[in-house]
Formats: sequence, structure tokens, C-alpha cells
Amino acid sequence: MKSVAPVVGLASHLGRGVQRIVTDAAIGRIRSLPRTIDDLDAAQLSKLMGRTVTAMSVIGGDAGTSSRTRLALTGEDVPDSVFVKMAAETAATRLMGELGRLGETETRFYQELSPQLSGLPKSYGSAFDSMTGRYVLVLEDLPADECEFPDTLHPLDKDRANLIVELLARLHGTFWGRIPDWVYSASADSSSMMTGPLLKSSARRIAERTDIPVATGRFIDENYRAAARLIDRSPNTVMHGDAHPGNVYFRGGAAGLLDWQAVRRGHPGRELSYTLITSMTTADRQACEGDILDRYRQALAAAGGPNLDRAELWERYRQGALYAYTAALITAGMGGMQDESIALEGLRRAVAALEDLDTVAVLKKSL
Repeated sequence: MKSVAPVVGLASHLGRGVQRIVTDAAIGRIRSLPRTIDDLDAAQLSKLMGRTVTAMSVIGGDAGTSSRTRLALTGEDVPDSVFVKMAAETAATRLMGELGRLGETETRFYQELSPQLSGLPKSYGSAFDSMTGRYVLVLEDLPADECEFPDTLHPLDKDRANLIVELLARLHGTFWGRIPDWVYSASADSSSMMTGPLLKSSARRIAERTDIPVATGRFIDENYRAAARLIDRSPNTVMHGDAHPGNVYFRGGAAGLLDWQAVRRGHPGRELSYTLITSMTTADRQACEGDILDRYRQALAAAGGPNLDRAELWERYRQGALYAYTAALITAGMGGMQDESIALEGLRRAVAALEDLDTVAVLKKSL
């Protein structure tokens, strides 16, 4: 029966996502929430923001797991511009978002958790339609002339990495011992049943077209669910869940994090490993990760969290490299989610980390 339950859960989860998309196609246009940026007008923005918007115009935008648009505003006590996130344009991408509960998670995060945090864009209002899965999130439009937006090809040095790690420590400390019921772990999600097969197919594709030694992670590909449960064991706190360099920004000497759509519960070792492996060159990470983890322990205790044991955090950090590897391998192997040069560089760093942190051996010992 234990083996049947996850399958039933996955079927139910998929069914809910499909049902939302079908419902949206049937009655979405008569629901109160706008479906696309073309459906959004000044009156609806006024209702979402609780401020009078008299006019709006599109500055620019792009599409990914969500539709993202910058809008110029005029009105009473409104910012000059805002950044709006809405459900993805295509049904296939929306279904992928439904599997990760991306829109639902991010709107709920901004409504319930963000007021207790700093280091993130301000929210001016949001709404989520549980029948159709449609959502609207109105955020601060971070000024390009005041902010720096790194990516994998522009890695962080030790000082910048410390700023991000201290921000994560404040997040983790704020919610230590008081995780909301709706925040679940990645390994507990029924859609995690799909991760193992995706890893295997992605590894085959990468091996066919690159020299990246993805065979290093074969044990993880074949034992993903058991290994993920091991990494997600308690103690847990609220994590950003996707703090790679593309979701990082710096403003006025302070760090910030974007895209809170993958908020999860888990052990800090997972988040720290994922962030440092993806954000730093392998050589820089190897040279200073111990010092950065010590800085994290101090910052976590100062933010209301526990004083974590140094050796235990190091072991959990080494195990947590699994998530950097799985995310990077699937992203690079599936294609289309990131620029290929960024995706492949992230994968190279992740595979290197499996080797120098001896992650597979640590997992085998603990399973």
C-alpha cells in the first residue's frame, strides 16, 4: 500500500492541474481575475493595489514559467512603474507550473510571509483563482540603475556570497520552529516521482552532446526519492527553494532575492549547498565555503534560529549538493528553461561539487 499512495497522489496532483486548465478554457473569461496582460486594466490594478490607478502602459516583458510585464502607471499615490507576474501563456507551461504550484505558492508567500522579511521586492497586491489557477502578482519594479543582477556566468565572490548567505540566515531564523502548514518539502511532493526518470533521460542527453561527467551522479539518478527524503529530514525551516544567481540582486550594498515561487520547507544545508554551488566558481567555493558556513551559523543564531553544530551542518551541506545537481541536470538536459551556456555552466559546477564534496559516498553511508 505504501508504494501505491505516491502514485495516487501524483495522479490526483496532475488531475487538479489539468482540471484548472480545462476550467480556465471553459469559463476563465467570465471569472473576475484577468487571464493575460491584455485583460488587465487600470480599474483592476486599482482593486489589486488598493490605490487609484488612472492609466497604465506596457514598458516591456518576457515569458517563462510565468508571464512577466513591466507597466508604467499614473494615478493617486502609485509608483511610476510596477512589475507584474501572471500565469504562463501556454497550457503546457501552465501545467508545468501547476505541478510545482508556482503561482499559488508565490502569491501566498507574498500575502502571508513576506511582511516579516526584508531583501525582496515589495508587493503592491496579489490575487489567486483556485478554480483556474490564474493569478496576478504586482511587485516593485526594481530600478536597473540601482540594482545589480548577476547570473551563473557572472559568479559571486566571497563577500557577495556572504551577503546572500546572511539573507538566507534571516529567512531561516525568522521561521525556525513555525513553518506554515502549506509549506511542504520537495521530497514530500507527489510530483517528485517524476524526478528520477527526468534525471535519467537528462543524463543520457547530456552525455550524448557534452563531455560533462554526469555519470558521477548515477547513484542519485537511480535513488533520487530515498536520497531526497534523507536530505529533507528535520530540523526544517522555510527556504527560498531556488536561490541560484539568476534569482539574486544587490542594491545599495545589500542582497535581495527574487522569484519566491519555489518556497519549500527543508534543512538549511540543502539551501546553502544549492546557492553556493550555483553562484560561485568551483575554485572560489572550495576556498571559502567553510568560512561562509561559519558566518551562516552566526547569522542564523542572531536571527532567532538555533546554534547549529558545525560538523553536522557540514555533513548536511555535503548531502545537499544533490539538489544543485538534480536542478542543474534537468534544466540542462530538458533545455529551453535557461540560456544553454548558463545551464551547462551550472551543471559543470554541480557535478564538480558532487566530486569534491564526495556527496554520493556520504549519501550511500547514510541511506
